[in-house]
Amino acid sequence: MTDNIATRVSRIVAGSAHALLDKAESLAPEAVMAQSIREIEQVIDEVRTELGKAEAGKHLVNAQIARLNAEFDELGAKVKFALGQGRDDLAEAAIGRQTDIEDLLPVLQGTLKGHQATADELESYVVALNAKQRELTQALRDFVESRRIEASAPDGRQAARVANAERAFGDVLMRQGSVEISLGAVRQDAGKLRELTEMQRQHRIAERLAAAKAEQAK
Repeated sequence: MTDNIATRVSRIVAGSAHALLDKAESLAPEAVMAQSIREIEQVIDEVRTELGKAEAGKHLVNAQIARLNAEFDELGAKVKFALGQGRDDLAEAAIGRQTDIEDLLPVLQGTLKGHQATADELESYVVALNAKQRELTQALRDFVESRRIEASAPDGRQAARVANAERAFGDVLMRQGSVEISLGAVRQDAGKLRELTEMQRQHRIAERLAAAKAEQAK
């Protein structure tokens, strides 16, 4: 998700009621409210696009993890076969690949968690935006109704009716300003692959080869 979308979601959900009221006073209130509702619909579409990307990322990482796990198991069988044929060199090569897979999997698991965290955050944005859209739609209906009452009320009661309608509309708008949401940046907690020296890697391979040979001898 881009910072731009996060910023827009934050502004919409915790937007300033005073700014909206100022616009409503100087422009056509219905047009201002309708434009705000259209903007929410546009941002919802953008968030859903980003959500689709996060879900696609999860699918790709899951597929890669499954492939590596399957390869790891297959390599284990190859190690046993190579030792049975007296080919320590081939067993050593297979074990080397297994150690590479063991180093890759934690990073992929962390990346998967990052995609999941992003998807969860985006889903919460969609929920919040839908709620704000319903609130603004209701506010627009209330305002239109207040205009209708103003036009139809007898002169003797017109001022009181209009004042009550404006106060009700203002209360709805003020509630918009009271909504607070924390949109902290999505933090991906994928661990960094620790670099291994050639000596350390060869030591791991030697240990695994010795263990495999001992198991084969039983």
